[in-house]
Amino acid sequence: MSKKSVVPGAKEALNRFKMEAANEVGVNLKDGYNGDLTSKQAGSVGGQMVKKLIERAENSMK
Repeated sequence: MSKKSVVPGAKEALNRFKMEAANEVGVNLKDGYNGDLTSKQAGSVGGQMVKKLIERAENSMK
């Protein structure tokens, strides 16, 4: 199995999206390793990302 991205630039776009979501919930992410985050902080970033993806999908169906 290859780790090569199917969509060029997807990794960078996802990183920007993650940083944007973290900023919105007040979590200070840095480039690279963020192992010092609490589970609550990491979960809030992931939850915000899911929320934004659902909003975008709902808006595209209108």
